[in-house]
Amino acid sequence: MAQPALLEERVLFSLDIPEAVNNLLQAAVVANHVDRPRAEQLFKQAQALDGACLQTHFALYKFYFYQGRLQEAEREVMTGLAAASSQGLFPDDYRQLAAEPEKWDMYASDITLFYLYTLKALAFIKLRRQQVEESQTILDLLRVLDPEDRIGSSVIMQLAQALKED
Repeated sequence: MAQPALLEERVLFSLDIPEAVNNLLQAAVVANHVDRPRAEQLFKQAQALDGACLQTHFALYKFYFYQGRLQEAEREVMTGLAAASSQGLFPDDYRQLAAEPEKWDMYASDITLFYLYTLKALAFIKLRRQQVEESQTILDLLRVLDPEDRIGSSVIMQLAQALKED
């Protein structure tokens, strides 16, 4: 009897991700289905190889989130926010960014969009951790930082509203 072929799972992390980092991330995605400790090791190895590659933060916080390891996901989100703000040369404190939105074009680059997307992830993690007020604060600031809702934070806002109504 013939063995079924394994499907190769590829994830597009970014067009400009270094090849060696991408290879590690791709291997981690595949390992995630059969060996989560190995997947985590590969995600961390990719991050160690190129800590400036924002996609390594994205991959790791998503990995933790989907396992319900919310504290670790939040820690990685915070690391990703700091890395993005450092690379984008803007303050890493989202409260400060929202206080002076005219100073910052949060649609200017992949770095700023990563920051917004990761901030949305932080709001969702806070919501899942039942830190509703903190989540709402972040969502309110996202309305200022992303007035066009390009990153889709309105979905999390609706979820937060539904939870308030329950």
